[in-house]
Amino acid sequence: NLSKKRIFRTIGIVGTVAGIIIYAKNPSWPTPDKIVFFLTFVFMAFGQAKEMLKRLLPFVILLLAYDSFRGLVPGLNDNVNYMWMPRADTLIFGSLPTVTLQNWWWHGATMWYDFAFYAFYMLHFILPIGLALLVWKLRESHYWQVVSTYVLVSFMGFFTFLLFPAAPPWLASDKKLIEPVAHISNNVFASLGFHDFPTLYSKISPNPVAAVPSLHAAYATLLVIFIYKLFGKRWALLASIYPLVIYVGTVYSGEHYAIDEIIGALYAFIAFFAMQWLFNHEPLQRRFNKIFRTKKRRT
Repeated sequence: NLSKKRIFRTIGIVGTVAGIIIYAKNPSWPTPDKIVFFLTFVFMAFGQAKEMLKRLLPFVILLLAYDSFRGLVPGLNDNVNYMWMPRADTLIFGSLPTVTLQNWWWHGATMWYDFAFYAFYMLHFILPIGLALLVWKLRESHYWQVVSTYVLVSFMGFFTFLLFPAAPPWLASDKKLIEPVAHISNNVFASLGFHDFPTLYSKISPNPVAAVPSLHAAYATLLVIFIYKLFGKRWALLASIYPLVIYVGTVYSGEHYAIDEIIGALYAFIAFFAMQWLFNHEPLQRRFNKIFRTKKRRT
């Protein structure tokens, strides 16, 4: 048994180092399947891979299921909305925030802040999974509430995409329906020299008309809500940097209108309060505790 543990830990260390080297040489989008694959080696090095997978795999599988469903939307509803969002933005702000921000900051070539915005943009899956692991280790009784809330807001987004396919600013601009908008993410992606390697996630069809709500905004907002709830105001203030950068960066880059961000943040609060109510239902909480042997919730 001792030798087996050493073998697994050695495999974990080697796999972790190999994963870092491979990613450094061939950077690619950090998708949920890549993240959990890498984390398996990391937790093998600490002898906790089985416990980690028991908790994280259901979360990741449901995220992948959501994205696979999202990819089906264009074939189910081709009535794409192009103009409601820019009209809403103009009504609220007097002009399109995307155009205003690009007039300020975009000069036809990627700048340091474009890379900074994109670095935060790439944390879309990393931070929810990281939060799940942090809660598992430090606030275990809240773990399933946290991951269930992320899953709920994801599927709330999917049903909205299905009923209300909405084009992002860059796509509306390509069709000359609004003022010219640069798709800055593509420039940054090319500048970084990103390449992808085959993963389960790469087989899922993307959906270019899933702008409302912004799930980047929803995920980022949930992060701060849970940090505030579980770790206090001081850490929440620090964590709030992330959603603020996401709100501004995704609008500036042409990925979303401001109204997309507002609706995404609203979805986050709805999902949070819905799951908080559900998990306060004692029989459900006891069932999760019994199945996964989590500790009794601290009050």
